[in-house]
Amino acid sequence: MNAFVGCEYEFFNYRETPQSIKDKGYVNPEPLTPGMFGYSLLRTGRNREYVQTMMSQLHAFGVPVEGFHTETGPGVMEAAIQYSEALEAADRAILFKMGAKDIARDFSIIPTFMAKPSASLPGCGGHMHMSLSDDSGKPLFYEQGKQDNMSDTFRHFLAGQMHCLPMIMPMYAPTINSYKRFVEGFWAPTTATWGVENRTVSFRVIGGSPKSLRVEVRIPGADCNPYLGIAASLASGLYGIKHKLELPSPVGGNAYGDKKEKPLEKLPKNLFEAATRMSESKEAKEIFGSEFVDHFSESRIWEWRKYQSAVTNWELERYFEII
Repeated sequence: MNAFVGCEYEFFNYRETPQSIKDKGYVNPEPLTPGMFGYSLLRTGRNREYVQTMMSQLHAFGVPVEGFHTETGPGVMEAAIQYSEALEAADRAILFKMGAKDIARDFSIIPTFMAKPSASLPGCGGHMHMSLSDDSGKPLFYEQGKQDNMSDTFRHFLAGQMHCLPMIMPMYAPTINSYKRFVEGFWAPTTATWGVENRTVSFRVIGGSPKSLRVEVRIPGADCNPYLGIAASLASGLYGIKHKLELPSPVGGNAYGDKKEKPLEKLPKNLFEAATRMSESKEAKEIFGSEFVDHFSESRIWEWRKYQSAVTNWELERYFEII
């Protein structure tokens, strides 16, 4: 069995240097372009040299970028990396983030892969497109005549991803900031859901030919470690195949406001809740081993403790004078 993955990243770009952004206290950075210009030829044209250099140098760096365009938000770009075998996909993803930062520096631009750099704007996704094939190259997700042409293998795989999601969230969302992105109506999932061509769910099934049928894992933000995110997605899917888990009904409309007799399972609301749940999960320990789960979840709880002792700008603005 072989796994194929294609990663895509959304990221904000700012006309700043490491020194200038530090001098500002990381507050109110100047965006590369103004306005909400998703998929805009105007905005890419205004930064033609930057975009062309990014594309050409990343290809030379061994990172084939299939698409590069503006996304919704001031200075936001999105890059789609050509799919490959899973480990190579993770290599390409991490090299993309490193390469983008290095290339941007030459233009006095700082890209950020934070999941949610602005409270008032959509966050940055780090979605993963995933499929399986057998050793002869035959796609395992497609079976003509089945509902949505989804094979039993695909349905079990997706059911495993759904089942394990709330228990392994720190592998998709590893930082304090990760959980600020999961806001209803901002194109990031808030429930353990799936649907066909539905961008409000956690797992979006994309139809088409036997080769193109795949699942888009929409939980990770751009801050996700691609090695851990891909491992989490594959391992949970294989868990579903192993245990022949049944796939629940898809969400056909808005997953944020979908009304059902059985409420949709909410995802953990913060890093502490997610890490605690992972540390107590039998499924996580079966998939990844107790040693890894104990160490990784404790590292995320440590991160939460550091955050709890921090004094934020929000607190200063709210309490400094009025209390």
